[in-house]
Amino acid sequence: MIELVLDGTSARRVRFGISPLEEALGAIQVLLGLRGHPAHEPWLRDTAAAAARLPVGELRTVLGARYYITDFLSPPPHGPRTTAGAQLAAVRRTPAAQVEAELAMVDADLSALPEDPVAARDLLADQLELVWTRLVAPHWPRLRSIVAADIEYRSHRLADEGVAGVLNDLHESVRLRGDVLTVRARSRSRVRLDRRGLLLLPCVFAWPRVGVMLVPPWQPTVLYPARGVGRLREPPAVASRELAGVLGRTKAALLTALDEPMSTSALAVRLGLAASTVSEHLGALRAGGLLDTARHGHAVLYRRTELGDALLDS
Repeated sequence: MIELVLDGTSARRVRFGISPLEEALGAIQVLLGLRGHPAHEPWLRDTAAAAARLPVGELRTVLGARYYITDFLSPPPHGPRTTAGAQLAAVRRTPAAQVEAELAMVDADLSALPEDPVAARDLLADQLELVWTRLVAPHWPRLRSIVAADIEYRSHRLADEGVAGVLNDLHESVRLRGDVLTVRARSRSRVRLDRRGLLLLPCVFAWPRVGVMLVPPWQPTVLYPARGVGRLREPPAVASRELAGVLGRTKAALLTALDEPMSTSALAVRLGLAASTVSEHLGALRAGGLLDTARHGHAVLYRRTELGDALLDS
């Protein structure tokens, strides 16, 4: 059992992030059969041939460990807009002593890795970049939209129900009792969270597991399966060429994405656009009667009007 003790400061600093590299690590574990959800099957079919050809044997060995697979390979993101490039740069800056300490904790035969921790770090970073580029990046808009929707949902819960409402809804193995967040796990530890608080990372490829990152100096983090993973089986909503011709590509993409009410920030993450750009186009669509807004807690959500639905269906 892992116990995370929150005080008044850390409880106020519960935040969400999106980790492209955590999805890359999870993808390899899905390929290894260590994780999996029926909704992953279309991705597996699309990537199986490419995955078999990738020269990432050392990375597969590290990620095949049962209990610990390193933290430096997925440094905690600063927020929902952290890129894979920024994370890979952070991986390659990891001090040799940190790499050596974490690799020593991996319960797998790492004899094929270079003995020099810097060389081992760089080899694993190169292989991780291959996994990201070949297997995950082509699907990233779809994956990111699922994670963004999870963050949107839980942000509303945070506004309406507070920290307990969010933490007790993450996963059946996670419970907040008083000021202690417990996570069922094989290992035992008790950590008092500091002023950095707690980072929550929804991941498409996490299912069915919850992970906890506690090795110093990393930000204390809980990784959990994102809601709505089943959407991977659905064909992605793509704005038609005709609609884009009328509204422009960005406005058409926004109108198409709003199958459920969403905020400016969630739409920005889903479509990979700047929030200011999204805000400008949403304003134009609203002025044209295609969208309206509703307040949910502290968030303003956009949704299509009947006119917007009719235009999309025409």
